[in-house]
Amino acid sequence: MNLLCSGRGGEKQTVLAATCLLRTADVSTERIITCDNGSNVQRLSCEIGVIRVQSALYGRADRQTCSEGRPPQQLTNTKCSQQGTVDNLRTRCDGKRVCELNTDVVRTSDPCPGTFKYLETNYTCFPANHLVVCEHSLAQLHCDEGQVIQVYGADYGRHDQTTCSYRRPASKVQNVYCSRPTSKVAESCNGKNSCTVQASNSVFGDPCVGTFKYLQVAYVCQCNLHCDERDLGDISTLADSSVVEQLFQNRCCAAVPTQQHKYRCIRPIYSQCHRSPARETMLRLRLSSTLLLAATCLLRTADVSTERIITCDNGSNVQRLSCEIGVIRVQSALYGRADRQTCSEGRPPQQLTNTKCSQQGTVDNLRTRCDGKRVCELNADVVRTSDPCPGTFKYLETNYTCFPANHLVVCEHSLAQLHCDEGQVIQVYGADYGRHDQTTCSYRRPASKVQNVYCSRPTSKVAESCNGKNSCTVQASNSVFGDPCVGTFKYLQVAYVCQYPG
Repeated sequence: MNLLCSGRGGEKQTVLAATCLLRTADVSTERIITCDNGSNVQRLSCEIGVIRVQSALYGRADRQTCSEGRPPQQLTNTKCSQQGTVDNLRTRCDGKRVCELNTDVVRTSDPCPGTFKYLETNYTCFPANHLVVCEHSLAQLHCDEGQVIQVYGADYGRHDQTTCSYRRPASKVQNVYCSRPTSKVAESCNGKNSCTVQASNSVFGDPCVGTFKYLQVAYVCQCNLHCDERDLGDISTLADSSVVEQLFQNRCCAAVPTQQHKYRCIRPIYSQCHRSPARETMLRLRLSSTLLLAATCLLRTADVSTERIITCDNGSNVQRLSCEIGVIRVQSALYGRADRQTCSEGRPPQQLTNTKCSQQGTVDNLRTRCDGKRVCELNADVVRTSDPCPGTFKYLETNYTCFPANHLVVCEHSLAQLHCDEGQVIQVYGADYGRHDQTTCSYRRPASKVQNVYCSRPTSKVAESCNGKNSCTVQASNSVFGDPCVGTFKYLQVAYVCQYPG
């Protein structure tokens, strides 16, 4: 199904009118069962979208599950369940990409002493915008005209050592059990077309003093449609053009059959609006036959969405650009000040008056460092080549797109093979050689070979070798790219597209 209300941030272009027959699409459901021994880990994860817990059981509902090696008397009670389990799981996991826990977090009491229990969780990977901003940056949620924000989940804290870790001391990122779900984003943003929230202790409190934190938000843009409940007339088939026309005139996009063979509008269907058609086609959807829909759709040609990240400058705050689908392509960047409101909290007026302050070369610097990557973390130190306006409190504002591209990673001493279909040629967006995390290309490598994560060098050599060709092979080696960090095991990252020449 390729239904797109409109691309977030896309410019208005040619509007395509289309009539289509759709069924409600349920997102696929995952089921995870973890036997309870007090330390087993249950892991919920979504490759695309975010977690939305549907149901959860801590207890026992049958005699077979987690029964191996257990005496019969520990399996007989099949009506055993801990109250509040699903709410507990939703609070901890909804809106996240990955959620790990064990039964200790749901075992508030023992619902059936003597029975061997398990944790069973059913969840969906629900299509949503997933936003991560580092502490002291601004989270900007926004939708297209006519759409409103609906927050699924948000939490503030830290649950890994890599996110928002650029040049932070180890002591600031080692506490990975510091995470606090929060309703403040939903309270501030739900129902609005756009919303800005600062990722700071002053807004969310401090769940772990001394740890550098980040805010994660999952939300969708809902089409703000209205349907009234009325009969839409006798019809013989959903494909009848008059029905489609009536649905369109009433701005109604959902109907169910009545006993009189009529179709009645029952509720507005808020279509999830995604950043690009690429994301829509990658979602794992399963069609349901329980509710028939007759829909009139307006499809737009959609530009790739633009993201905006603002980070206040104190010399160490981290700005994080990331793409769930595609790769980063920096559109514009400002280091300086363009208004009096941004990053003004606690600042005297004289530090905010100069609103025509900008560092030359900022956008080129960001493009060199970030274009073609999935994730790019940096701070103002990398763009502060001079002080464009002494005495003014500055910030780094970056606007970027997540551009659809092939993303290739090959370890040192391996060959990167770029290739396109017949008639198409390679266009490289970005490449870098080095290391900027401890996990990529790390299998059985000693810690000393992967610990330098500030070893990365952008390179134009891949573009020079491959652009305009149908296929191309490049060796990931120091002999080709030089050695940006002697003694570190490196890898090559390349982002490219295939396009028709001319």
